[in-house]
Amino acid sequence: MSSYCLATYRCYDDTADFNKKAQGIAVGLTVGSWTDLPEARKAQMQKHLGHVVSVDVREAGEASAESRRYADIRIAYPDVNFSRDLPALLVTVFGKLSMDGKIKLTDLSFSESFLSAFAGPKFGLQGVRELLGVHDRPLLMSIFKSVIGQDLEGLGEQFYAQAAGGVDLVKDDEILFENPLTPIEKRVAVCMEAARRAYDVTGQKLLYATNLTGPTFKLADQAKKAIDAGANALLFNVLAYGFDTLCELSADPDISVPIMAHPAMAGAFYPSAEYGISASLLLGKLMRVAGADLVLFPSPYGSVVMPREENLAIKQVLLTENLEQDYLYRHSAAEGPEHQPSASASANVGAALKTSFPVPSAGIHPGLVPLILRDFGTDVVVNAGGGIHGHPMGAIAGGQAFRQAIQATLEQKPLQEAAQQHPELKAAIEAWGVKS
Repeated sequence: MSSYCLATYRCYDDTADFNKKAQGIAVGLTVGSWTDLPEARKAQMQKHLGHVVSVDVREAGEASAESRRYADIRIAYPDVNFSRDLPALLVTVFGKLSMDGKIKLTDLSFSESFLSAFAGPKFGLQGVRELLGVHDRPLLMSIFKSVIGQDLEGLGEQFYAQAAGGVDLVKDDEILFENPLTPIEKRVAVCMEAARRAYDVTGQKLLYATNLTGPTFKLADQAKKAIDAGANALLFNVLAYGFDTLCELSADPDISVPIMAHPAMAGAFYPSAEYGISASLLLGKLMRVAGADLVLFPSPYGSVVMPREENLAIKQVLLTENLEQDYLYRHSAAEGPEHQPSASASANVGAALKTSFPVPSAGIHPGLVPLILRDFGTDVVVNAGGGIHGHPMGAIAGGQAFRQAIQATLEQKPLQEAAQQHPELKAAIEAWGVKS
């Protein structure tokens, strides 16, 4: 039986015949033309032909707040047309189509054959928890700030202040590249020594995600150099290098640390309703398939805002274990292409595709912790930058204030009440308030 991957699009047009549009996409992105082909050629090309699965037209204002006319179009593409890698699939389903009017790629579902080519995250959410020995609460991460131009001594001091406050992870700034002052192997050595000193104070394990940068063909060697120096996690700007690069790094047996995916450049793809790729696909499903153990994305609470429903959609695809429903697509020859995964097949694929840690980010302070845990539960990384470094009592107190806010929220205690016993949390609330 032929296997297919399914693409879902949202197309906007005030007057178009969306059924004709869908058929044009299905044919144009596969065999190129159909009606003009002789019958013998059609028989030969049938296995390469795309199929329109559904066209759901919504007129302007119809059962929706949407004021524009649009259609959600689902098209199945035969696996035989492309190799089993994400660039080939993305170019097939949205290469030149991305330049053809007001159309957005909103979702992809994969055949079992296609998805089985991907190992997914090497550690995943549970693997990261195992490395840290933390299983019963959200994780807390801190971000280096203002490190361009700093020397190794300054970097080490900043790292220690973050680690001593009780964070579980520290990540580089995504714009900290290779430079003479803080080359990656020396940066790692200094920061891991600071982590050891902080451990003597906190008794807490910590992951340091150092920024993996440089020419693409040297990235694996650069990663191994960092690991040899003691790195226990990597930060990677996935969209600048491509999903396939992440796949290769994650699959490399010598790169034996978690990989954290940064969303840099994502704003060029997801925010428009009419163009690009949906946030849940770009920063959720594709990141997990490509092998990201942790995935950063803008939160709905802070300084770089993504709508809450988009955040929850990313969370869903990063954490779901129901791959039958959320990831797989099976083509039924008898009934036409349809979303009908095989339970036994999908169970095998699901065993290999670990879940990824969601990391909502940007503008996070302790007063937002109740909202984050309301929306994400305990399987989330609370990611703080200015909320730690800008704390009135210093960065160590900033980390402590976050840990106090997390504990109070887990105990269902109002932050204002908990702050009466914790001066660090009290100072944070006085500086930034509490949002609910």
